[in-house]
Amino acid sequence: MKPSAPFLKLSSLRSRLMLLVALAILPLAVMTVVGGMREREQAVQASEENLRRLTNLAAANEAQSVERARQILVDLASVPDLLGPTAGCNALLADVLDRNEGYVNFGLIQLNGDVSCSAVPMLHPVNLGDRSHFKRAIAERRFIAGDYVFGRVIRRHTINLTYPVIDRSGTVVAVVFAAMDLAGLDTFVNDINLPPGSVLVTADANGTIISRRPDPERWFGSRVPARLREAMQGAGRRAVVIQDEDGVERLHTFARVGAPTLSDYTVTIGIPTEIVTAGARRAQLMSLVGLAATTMLALLAAWLAGDVLIVQRVRKLKDTATRIAAGDLDARSGIAYEREEIGQLAEALDGMAAILQKKEAARGLAERELRAADQRKDEFLAMLAHELRNPLAPISTGAHLLKLLHSDNAQITQTCAIIARQVEHMTGLVDDLLDVSRVTRGLVSLSTQVLDLRKVVDDAAEQIRPLIATRRHTVVLDQPLDAATVKGDHKRLVQVVANLLNNANKYTPEGGRIELRLRQDDGDYVLTVSDDGIGMEPALVARVFDLFSQAERTPDRSQGGLGLGLALAKSLVELHGGSVHAESAGLGKGSSFTVRLPRHTQDLPVSIAQSRGQATAATPLKVLLVDDNLDAAHTLQLFLGAGGHTVEVAYCGADAVDVARVFEPDVCLLDIGLPDFDGNELARRLRRMPQSTGATLIAMTGYGRQQDREAAMAAGFDHYMVKPVNTVELSDRLAEVAAQQHPR
Repeated sequence: MKPSAPFLKLSSLRSRLMLLVALAILPLAVMTVVGGMREREQAVQASEENLRRLTNLAAANEAQSVERARQILVDLASVPDLLGPTAGCNALLADVLDRNEGYVNFGLIQLNGDVSCSAVPMLHPVNLGDRSHFKRAIAERRFIAGDYVFGRVIRRHTINLTYPVIDRSGTVVAVVFAAMDLAGLDTFVNDINLPPGSVLVTADANGTIISRRPDPERWFGSRVPARLREAMQGAGRRAVVIQDEDGVERLHTFARVGAPTLSDYTVTIGIPTEIVTAGARRAQLMSLVGLAATTMLALLAAWLAGDVLIVQRVRKLKDTATRIAAGDLDARSGIAYEREEIGQLAEALDGMAAILQKKEAARGLAERELRAADQRKDEFLAMLAHELRNPLAPISTGAHLLKLLHSDNAQITQTCAIIARQVEHMTGLVDDLLDVSRVTRGLVSLSTQVLDLRKVVDDAAEQIRPLIATRRHTVVLDQPLDAATVKGDHKRLVQVVANLLNNANKYTPEGGRIELRLRQDDGDYVLTVSDDGIGMEPALVARVFDLFSQAERTPDRSQGGLGLGLALAKSLVELHGGSVHAESAGLGKGSSFTVRLPRHTQDLPVSIAQSRGQATAATPLKVLLVDDNLDAAHTLQLFLGAGGHTVEVAYCGADAVDVARVFEPDVCLLDIGLPDFDGNELARRLRRMPQSTGATLIAMTGYGRQQDREAAMAAGFDHYMVKPVNTVELSDRLAEVAAQQHPR
């Protein structure tokens, strides 16, 4: 990098002009700032003494009120009837309350804390043994002005004033108290005139507000801000400038209410510093106006002394840079490249535009190639999914058929279960791969509704239950009793929770423990999946949600996976407006994944019981099965036949049309990828035929993209199932059709 010596040596007109302006402004600026600070300090000093007198006056007024209360209690303590029968005591205190304004109750407290009599009738027994003013009155044998309290009987903001009742032997036998209404205490300072925006606050020993102007009712019982309370307790209680909670900066002075033997209350008055320094600010404003005028004159002189050609050439550079920023990479400055600064800058700018032009051309070519590759990748993934699902379909159906036909053979049943689980695992890998592709390109649309997150957790746990059982894990679900209402896509949220549970299952040794906890945190619901598995290093925690990111494999972890589950879970959670993060204390110390979803305040919709017909072999259907995969068609035909249905099979669209004219099917199970014309066209033709216009059309295909599903539904299909077909779901569909055609 070249040194900036030419600028420092004033070798250019630009640097000389800048120095001229700086030298003209600097002395005036320093004088203005220093003068303003001095005038402000003088204004604060002049106002501090007046403010202190006002504060002392307010404290004296409140001290008179407290002293009057003390005298009343001293007089009461000497009245013999106070310790007499309860009725007489109540009448005595009620009479005292009527004669003294500003009080809301008088009462007598026994040594065990029970209030034995009161001027205000008590609806239930009251014990004040936990109150500090009661304890202090007994221990110190003197008048005590207590802290703020919200009365248990009278339900008002008060301070309790207590005095011990001492018998002739000098023993404290009870404590008489007066509850002073804080609104009454505040009236003693109403006559003090304060400037606009000022505040007057009285706080007890705990820093609780017992009097305030303005808006006293709003502040009773509130805590004094930390900075103000610290200033109240400071040595000498000097005047300080504090920015209050309303954002206003005020000058505060402090005074104690009476002697230490009377109360522990402190009064402070704060006056806005804007009022205190108003005169100083006006003088400073005039100085700033003068400084601004001087600055304008200095700038005008610098402009007039400058070379007009500099302005013109800089404008050309600016226009050229603007055109380049707008995408016009053919723009050039047209300035001759000379050795002075502007010429060098023009040369650099034009050179930059030329380089950007070349890079933009290369980037455009690369972008087109990337789009083409992305398109080919999407098409490949869709075809890969189709080709993988086609052979999985007969395998899955055959396994369910064998299990159905040989349910009494334990070995066959166990083998069928293994086949079904592995097919489901393979299907899950394909679905995750396609889901990640769609999510990362923003092609996933959510079918949102108001739902209970607890139901999502239950469905996800049920979904991975076989995997949990295989590895003998202990799973603990901790959910709230009340509904956890969120707005989202039930299927996608189940997928998120299942992926997190599957991840914990995969990386937790056999016999380990997995915990799923659902709780509410302010406006969100927080779902945490924790395990005591192998844990993660910090480097892996930082990238665990990246695509294809996995922990290091070991021989005891052979469940496979493509590293897509967590990446897909993160994307789906963010589509719901939530967030997810991972934590781990290190290798061997387990992992924790936390999902945060916004809480929905709307109640769950009233659930409507859905009566699903349970179709059996007693309600057979006529089923037309169309699939060019012979193995898939044959195994599904056997499965449907075992369920009591009459099945006709066709291997192309033309044969299916001919069979439908004669067979008149109730249900048509159609593959989409057929050799002559596709399943969507076949569906449209079947809908136009009178023999099949009312049939239920179910698509069975290896294509699982959203656009494929939408095209099928537009063609007239009633349902869309992705291979390998879930035989339980298919049986439910057929049961619904049977129930509609043969209602009970």
